[in-house]
Amino acid sequence: MSMGRVVCAALLTCVWATTAWGQPCANWVWEQEAEAAAANTVALTVPRGMVLQVALDREVRVKDAGQALRGVLVEAVYARDREVIPVGSEVLGRIRAIEGAPGKTRFWAALNANFSPASRVEVEFDEIVLPDGRHLPLRATVTRGSGRPVQLITTTDNVPQGGVKDAASEKLKEAVREAKRKWQEAMKQIKQPGKMRRLGRFAVAQLPVHPQYLDAGSVYYAELEEPLEFGRAPLAAQPAAMEGDDPPPCNLLAHAQLVTPLNSGTAQKDALVEAVLTQPLCSGKELIFPQGTRLKGTVAQVQPARRFRRNGTLRMVFNEAVLPDGFRREVDANLEGVQTGEHQQARIDREGGTKATTPKTRYLFTGIAVGLAVVSYEDKDFEDGSTDTRGNASQGAAGGAAGFRLIGIVVGALARSRPLALGMGIYGAARSGYENFVARGDELEFPKGTGMKIGVWLSRECGEKKEGD
Repeated sequence: MSMGRVVCAALLTCVWATTAWGQPCANWVWEQEAEAAAANTVALTVPRGMVLQVALDREVRVKDAGQALRGVLVEAVYARDREVIPVGSEVLGRIRAIEGAPGKTRFWAALNANFSPASRVEVEFDEIVLPDGRHLPLRATVTRGSGRPVQLITTTDNVPQGGVKDAASEKLKEAVREAKRKWQEAMKQIKQPGKMRRLGRFAVAQLPVHPQYLDAGSVYYAELEEPLEFGRAPLAAQPAAMEGDDPPPCNLLAHAQLVTPLNSGTAQKDALVEAVLTQPLCSGKELIFPQGTRLKGTVAQVQPARRFRRNGTLRMVFNEAVLPDGFRREVDANLEGVQTGEHQQARIDREGGTKATTPKTRYLFTGIAVGLAVVSYEDKDFEDGSTDTRGNASQGAAGGAAGFRLIGIVVGALARSRPLALGMGIYGAARSGYENFVARGDELEFPKGTGMKIGVWLSRECGEKKEGD
């Protein structure tokens, strides 16, 4: 009997020892497997500081703070080499604050019979609705200077197709044209007002007191205050730029956004400039630079706006790429496309220099103002040598239209006074001539987050091996 108890005790001891030593061993194995799995994956994170481009999908009449806003993404969001938020994703926000126009602005607006100049409207966005219905919280700050309809101007806008013998240059130009096409496709999701609606908006804007609107297509640059996490994914191939040999040579088009805000009126020559890739840069299926790679360069040329409508110019170049892990490589990169205000005329030359241009309609508008001033006064002499100073309604309306828009038309038509009509007409013609021909020109302004298309030249044959290699 005692021998059986000894045997049972021995067996229980063995079982306990196996369990006690086996559990740590199992835990160690699981930890090793987890570490091995993590080593073969990469975190999909959109880092703090990246900028999301959000466009209002319809016009909004500004009423009060707290008013809800809805926009859509006009550029896809990437994490390393994967798209995590597609173009067209819904973004929700609100009007955060409304600040009245500065006193100087109100004064000059009042001289033009405008007693409700545009207020500064601050907005914020706090939620992204993904295509699968998930709601992603968002903490972001809207960049100062954004919030206007924008266009993408490129080096190919004024260059006829064909006639290019360099295959690499032609391939880059095709990539630029494709980027422009995709931008235009993205903007088609914006619900633009029809012709009658635009005509009505224009008529209402002539009133001395009128409502303020945020235009459909106004693009806001929302800078992330906190990163966006999208889990982990299998680790892709090592970027070619990090391998021992030089990456394959070619002209590639990088999609980037400006990190350093620039203004032609304040920028200095040789000042440092930085942009960050918003999409991975690939040559075929080969990854060259992942999303988040920073391009560093300088302001190569700058000219502030001057009197007599001479506009500002800017040119920047990039000469270094810094990968997310700190690896550095020299590059030769020039601007091929950049976002500017939709209502601002601008051009970009083949070397990447950007210049604000003045529309030729200034001649038309000034000519109309001068013509209205002439029509507003016509002497009528009597036989005794006296002059009739009473005008008709049309003359008064003409003078008022030149100087004070709708309110001027009404006052001039009712007053029927040639001196008054002539005074308003001369004021309008002089103001139009000053603004269109004498005043300081327009500055080029690129807020932080401005979308850019950058041509990157890398040495060696791109994508395919040469014969005999």
